[in-house]
Amino acid sequence: MTAPNLENNRVKLTLLDLSNYKHLTQIAQQEKLVQYSPTKVDTPEDLKDYVQTAVDNYYHKTAIPFIIFDKQKNAHAGCTRYMNINWKNKVLEIGSTWIGREFQGTGLNKNMKFLMLEYAFETLKFDKVAFRADERNIPSRKAIEKIGATLEGILRKDILMLDGFKRNTCCYGILKEEWPDIKTTIFNDLYH
Repeated sequence: MTAPNLENNRVKLTLLDLSNYKHLTQIAQQEKLVQYSPTKVDTPEDLKDYVQTAVDNYYHKTAIPFIIFDKQKNAHAGCTRYMNINWKNKVLEIGSTWIGREFQGTGLNKNMKFLMLEYAFETLKFDKVAFRADERNIPSRKAIEKIGATLEGILRKDILMLDGFKRNTCCYGILKEEWPDIKTTIFNDLYH
């Protein structure tokens, strides 16, 4: 499985691995950047472990991790990935997304989600793309809803967080038959 390079005039997504992850060290140290994640990334060791897990999953064909490069700001912005890839059932999840505060609310996220959705539905020919978010993470949930994903349910006390809290997880999805309309809406938002 070769990782795709996904790119438009705003963002470039390339394979995240142990050769480039250090570009994210400063961003990963931003306070409360991943407060709703069950994973620690704020020390260089934690970040390396996080990336190593992503790389291992890539080699097992269950994930494709990306490093995000913001072409407008000419800087690395964070990371995201296809994860929990189920090749048989043609379902994958877009997640483990975090971008530095200076990149939030700039349209960067919508650009990268557009590229990832387009590739998942049109190149990989998947039937569904899922998203998951901590019920308390309102900005993340709003971003997922803004791109047209449907809330399918909430898994109660689903994930153990670093502070011992057991979070509820909101499960969202986009189906391949919904993609053409969503694509048109996102495309019009981005390019008009």
